[in-house]
Amino acid sequence: MLERTMILLNGPSSAGKSTISREIQKRLREMNADPLIISIDDYMRTDPKETIYEDDIYEIMPDMCRDTKNAIEQGKTVIVDHAITSERIYDAMMDAAKGGKAYMVKVSCDIEILRKRETERGDRCPGSAEASLEYLWPKDGYDICIDNGKRSAGENAEIILEALS
Repeated sequence: MLERTMILLNGPSSAGKSTISREIQKRLREMNADPLIISIDDYMRTDPKETIYEDDIYEIMPDMCRDTKNAIEQGKTVIVDHAITSERIYDAMMDAAKGGKAYMVKVSCDIEILRKRETERGDRCPGSAEASLEYLWPKDGYDICIDNGKRSAGENAEIILEALS
């Protein structure tokens, strides 16, 4: 199983990370695991009229990292849903995973799909998806890269879990 493991789903806003997180959680629960989802959306209040900057995200990192670290220390599998846009945010997240294993999963899809999903959501500043894609960190070095525009979230969850087992 994936005890003491962080599965970091990193990708632009509206790529489908939250949906994939819930699918992974569901499948792990079916295997009698008790995974925890830690999502940037649970730590950050967003207003579709306001642009989110890297400093805004960095402000929430201490709480997000504390909760990730605590869960890993308790032996849990942690599914982190994030749009990492700088090296310092990435470093903070990876530091939180020390003492366990960390798997990096890049979640992406075509820019047109991102724009459409962002518009349909209506809870993000227009252009957030495109900006987070442009500034996504790191660009390379992932354990797995998935395209959430070509396959369903369920299919991608299966691919991720198979690759990590």
